[in-house]
Amino acid sequence: MAVISLVGRPNVGKSTIFNRLSRSRQALVSDFSGLTRDRQYAQVLFDEDTNTDATIIDTGGLTNQNNTIDSGIQVQVLNALAESDIIYFIVSVRDGINTLDWEIAAQLRKLKKPIVLVCNKAEGMQQSMAAEFYELGMGEPQLVSAEHGQGFGDLIDYTLPLFPQKDAKIADEQEEFEGIKVAVLGRPNVGKSTLVNRILGEQRVLAIDIPGTTRDSIYIPFEREGQKYTLIDTAGIRRKRSTNEKIEIFSIIKAREALERADVVVLILDASEGVTEQDATLLGMIGEKGRALLIVINKWDGLDEYQKQEVKRKLEIKLSFVSYASVHYISALHGSGVGKLFAPIIKAYNNAGAKFSTSILNSILEKANKAHQPPPVKGRRLKIKYVNQTGTFPPTFTFHGNHLQSVPNAYERYLKNFFINALELTNTPLKLEYKSSENPFKDKKNQLSARQISKKRRLMKFVKKK
Repeated sequence: MAVISLVGRPNVGKSTIFNRLSRSRQALVSDFSGLTRDRQYAQVLFDEDTNTDATIIDTGGLTNQNNTIDSGIQVQVLNALAESDIIYFIVSVRDGINTLDWEIAAQLRKLKKPIVLVCNKAEGMQQSMAAEFYELGMGEPQLVSAEHGQGFGDLIDYTLPLFPQKDAKIADEQEEFEGIKVAVLGRPNVGKSTLVNRILGEQRVLAIDIPGTTRDSIYIPFEREGQKYTLIDTAGIRRKRSTNEKIEIFSIIKAREALERADVVVLILDASEGVTEQDATLLGMIGEKGRALLIVINKWDGLDEYQKQEVKRKLEIKLSFVSYASVHYISALHGSGVGKLFAPIIKAYNNAGAKFSTSILNSILEKANKAHQPPPVKGRRLKIKYVNQTGTFPPTFTFHGNHLQSVPNAYERYLKNFFINALELTNTPLKLEYKSSENPFKDKKNQLSARQISKKRRLMKFVKKK
């Protein structure tokens, strides 16, 4: 499968072209310069006639500035170029050629890879209007308008002959690479990107000590010991009142979308800060979605023994409402404890997707009823007749019986804990649903016989006389 990377200076429309080619809104798009920072991948059907697939990589804008973020972006771009078979060098027709375009062109020539000069923002323009771009020495400029979807048919036709020749090995690798989808969530600057890089063993995403570095949700497929995964690095989620930039708001929306798609969530907490108010909000959000959960305490190596004991004591109190989640202590920077996360991730995934027979569930229900009878509600005792499984991710159990319209929260917690312990589930919540038996005579009126009607009338006369 051919790999195509999109390269250029900031704000020339790389992410818009990426979204247009992938027919998605995967990459964040804004007039804000320097929005994209990490590599973003998408697998696309490049040509329907020949059934040709390709992987496209969106990259951050290259600048000549020497600061922490721009240096990190440059590393990300170089990694993307190393993986690429074809390079799309994106320039803006509106802005013309500037010094930075010349510098990037000079660097790309050294790679000795096929380069396609893509002139974006060229809506309504003729080929003759892009004459100045021939000076870059990149061959014939391909005029497109990513915003309006113009020129992409010609761009694809121009690119197809540059694709590397397929062989049997490459064809076998064209299967979708998904596996267990693991979303890494947390507040800004708790070490999400550092953990992702440590797991992958490379500087895959930008990880520096500045809150808000990650802005998009980055989906990264990889394989470990025969098991396929897709890691999702997300933007740090802050409280609404702390969110000022429009871009950061969209980043948080992307993080919530990642939570929707995830099979397992790894929530990272800062060991030095413990469970903050925002962490508790995130835990509530994960609980509402019913996602399998691991809680990871990062920067553990920076604490002394007394601090570690205090953190553990406070965690037991504050995390009591997610008692099903296991807690792991790591240092993403130094790698201690990171390798031990995979076993509970696989177990959490298996538990969340597990299916149980109705006979096993009803056997557990019988034991639960013997240990603690259902309480009376409004003078009527709840009666649970049987239970069956109706869903997975999370495991969903439906209880059938009488008067189950308002099961007390305390008894629901008891049922959840009893079933979790009996089924030996870890890191996944249970979802309980209730169905009460319908009264078959609810809307039916009893038809009286002639003798009963006569008797009723005599009774009414007697009542009136009294």
